[in-house]
Amino acid sequence: MNRRRTTTAAVLGALLLPLVLTTAGTASAAGPAPGAPAAPAAASAPATTGAVIPELPRPTGRYAVGQETLHLVDHSRTDPWAGSGPRELMVTLRYPAHRGTGGPPAPYLTDDEARLLLADRGLEQQVAVESLAGTKAYARTGARPVTGRHPLVVLSPGFTVPRATLTSLAEELASRGHVVAAVDHAYETAGTSFPGGRVLTCKACDVVRQTKDYKPVADNRARDVSFLLDRLTGRHPAWRHSGLIDRKRIAAAGHSMGGSAAAAVMAADPRVRAGIDMDGGLFSPVPDGGLDGRPFMLLGGADAVPGSMPGNPAGWDANWPRLDGWKRWITFADAHHFTFTDWPAVSDRLGLPRMTPLPGDRSVELTRRYVGAFFDLHLKGIPQPLLDGPAADAPEVRFHRP
Repeated sequence: MNRRRTTTAAVLGALLLPLVLTTAGTASAAGPAPGAPAAPAAASAPATTGAVIPELPRPTGRYAVGQETLHLVDHSRTDPWAGSGPRELMVTLRYPAHRGTGGPPAPYLTDDEARLLLADRGLEQQVAVESLAGTKAYARTGARPVTGRHPLVVLSPGFTVPRATLTSLAEELASRGHVVAAVDHAYETAGTSFPGGRVLTCKACDVVRQTKDYKPVADNRARDVSFLLDRLTGRHPAWRHSGLIDRKRIAAAGHSMGGSAAAAVMAADPRVRAGIDMDGGLFSPVPDGGLDGRPFMLLGGADAVPGSMPGNPAGWDANWPRLDGWKRWITFADAHHFTFTDWPAVSDRLGLPRMTPLPGDRSVELTRRYVGAFFDLHLKGIPQPLLDGPAADAPEVRFHRP
């Protein structure tokens, strides 16, 4: 990756390029061995240094949003990237909650996570750690949940970036009545804080850089998601509010590599009823036999997805015919790879130049609108004419029927 810092635009470009091969470090910080599910590592406090603090768009649903974090350990699997120790996940759960309950808004990132992400993107001299770590979101820790059974949506982020980058979408879905589990997969981000003061960095990056093979990443994430479902919906659930989850209404979505993982877990786990790939190559191709008629949506930037050309097994055009249920291929004009994350809104608030004409808040609005419509249709059975074709108030949106 080009690390030159000659102009602010070039710096922002480094942040927004598709995160595939990176120069993230590979050694985890020293700390205790992983243990049973526990509280997360200490999170950073809101910035008090006078740094610019970005504020994400407010969720628009009828409910407030509660938040809790789980550390999960799969003792049945050896971590494929470390080559030793059990597989670990950090999971942020957001859920519909009663307004006026709970503690302060949950932190966006720990200081360590923010520092490593900025360094990985070449922005450590341009953006203060306090600015990124202190980004204002709206979910409140310990908020009282709205009773009843709610659909579950699992979100997986892009390769090398943390689950926090999908906060705007997660909060929106929770405010609309879903339980949302956003997952950090160990050793697959620039840096994720784990209990005991450990910060795990991207060992998977070194493996992929050597092999040029992303399929193991998608398939491993699919196993992570299935394990997460076991721990959330099994006989002895790891989360105290697991009773909120309707086990018959489960879906998966993700950005970039996380979108590939959504398709991979649908192919492997029949509990997942619907899925969305947001601008990610399908590195674990859709099986020839399809997904048993379950719905899947491809939601991408102006170029559909980088590398989506005839003959590319990871391309959408190669996989589209295998999707055997309800399906859509939708793109946003003037979008880029990170349109479907928090980055455009955060960048606008930090005063960084845009990579495309599409404003940050509009990126968040469109992503929330179309992802929310998909899950309202397929998990709640609410008709969504928005997904039938172009809308006058969304001229950026294109429907493709290859």
